[in-house]
Amino acid sequence: MPKLTEALRAEYQSLFDSCQINTAQQAEINAQTDKIIAARSRYEGVANPVGVPWYVVGVLHSLEAGLRFDRHLHNGDPLTARTVQVPKGRPPTGAPPFTWEASAADALSFEKYDSWSDWSVPGILFKWELYNGWGYRNHHPDVKSPYLWSMTNHYVSGKYVADGVWSATAKSKQVGAAALLRRLAERGVVDAASFTTSPPLARAIEQGKPALRFQPQSESPRGVELQQFLNSFPGVFLREDGKLGQRTSDAVQQVLGRRLHGDRRT
Repeated sequence: MPKLTEALRAEYQSLFDSCQINTAQQAEINAQTDKIIAARSRYEGVANPVGVPWYVVGVLHSLEAGLRFDRHLHNGDPLTARTVQVPKGRPPTGAPPFTWEASAADALSFEKYDSWSDWSVPGILFKWELYNGWGYRNHHPDVKSPYLWSMTNHYVSGKYVADGVWSATAKSKQVGAAALLRRLAERGVVDAASFTTSPPLARAIEQGKPALRFQPQSESPRGVELQQFLNSFPGVFLREDGKLGQRTSDAVQQVLGRRLHGDRRT
């Protein structure tokens, strides 16, 4: 069973921070995120009871079932019978036709999402890649998994066109999970604070801790860390000098919805 090592965590975070959505596919990605947002309440219905972020389920629904609510979240098979593709025979209890909610709850349990608690960017990307399988990483490490990176600058071509059948020239036509997550974050639907690899930092910003207050004239403790975090978001370009002035405060508002404590413009 693969593990989320520190090296893998750093890889995921670096790839996500440098991820750029392909301009030619922006309309398609926007359409997908529109549908995910519109179905938020259904995703929350199965995600909230087990502590999974709703958008994690929404993105899986896009990749596995084309956002169709008459398909199993496990693999896109019809809800009129148990799954036929891998994983086969799900859900193991109950009688078809299954509701989407019952099937989705079984899929999350089967993939152990109900016992996972790391919902940082690396934690999310790890669980998504694991959901699809480790074939790219194990057998074609030169190709970043299109399940994650299709329609971004991190993927050009190469995919499995059938079980165990590889084509170096085939190109995924799906929107990658990371592209969807990125666009949801850019649209402000996903709480950007949940994307930091240092949750205490996000809490310190929100609570107005002295180390992270408006302080433009001198370097603040953890100021550089804050600016590095903000620079990971599209459209934010800060000098990482630890001085928390107007530009840093504006970036905090752009990402978290409010300026730094102590900024009189708040």
